[in-house]
Amino acid sequence: MSNNLVIDNLHISVEGQPIIKGLNLAVKQGEIHALMGPNGSGKSTLANALMGHPFYEVDSGEVTFDGEDILGLEPNERARLGLFLAFQYPTAVPGVSMANFLRMAVSAVRAENSNGGETTELIPMREFRRELRDKMKRLGIDESFARRYLNDGFSGGEKKRAEVLQLAMLEPKIAILDETDSGLDIDAVRIVGESVSQLIGSELGVLIITHYPRLLNYIRPEFVHILLDGKIVESGGWELAQLLEDEGYDPIREKYGIAPL
Repeated sequence: MSNNLVIDNLHISVEGQPIIKGLNLAVKQGEIHALMGPNGSGKSTLANALMGHPFYEVDSGEVTFDGEDILGLEPNERARLGLFLAFQYPTAVPGVSMANFLRMAVSAVRAENSNGGETTELIPMREFRRELRDKMKRLGIDESFARRYLNDGFSGGEKKRAEVLQLAMLEPKIAILDETDSGLDIDAVRIVGESVSQLIGSELGVLIITHYPRLLNYIRPEFVHILLDGKIVESGGWELAQLLEDEGYDPIREKYGIAPL
């Protein structure tokens, strides 16, 4: 059975304010989906809630992963099942190298019995270094990158490449990419897009969350969904992304009677 992320009639609020208002979506392992919507439509709220961020309150609805209800699970438990979130604004962690962070994260995700704490048995250093070098070479990342502190002093593009490296090392079944193109120039978008494309295959399903179609030129989705006012109002193929590129969101707002934010 493939690993499916299924969202059924999901309602999410932030500090009592409804943001997601009955969202339905299914992403299968091996599929590429794009969720597009203007700023304020609820895209990042959905991404963070799916990964278990406590700031976002799930009021009702269901989210299952491979048939298992994940709403009651902690973020590390969701990660161990095979769910991954690349953040829109990755946090800097001075004093913690990329390599040490990745070794801890990979060990916690792969361990048969792990609470995500200090008791997690680390994978052997030689094995980890070999795998890390292989992944960095595949992604065209210099080995010195692993010795730098996590996102500390990184440019926008470097932060997003660090997220892609985490994706490569953790090998999730479903990856949620929350506005990975945010704050990047054209060249950085191309580099990140091409890097993600190298990782996509039958074992990885991807939900790309964005409001600009430019990243989708490098990661071509099979399915495109438009999110407005907390709901998916239209779903289709690549033609929907092209429509947004040509006309923007206003015609769709008018079609469904949704006022601009």
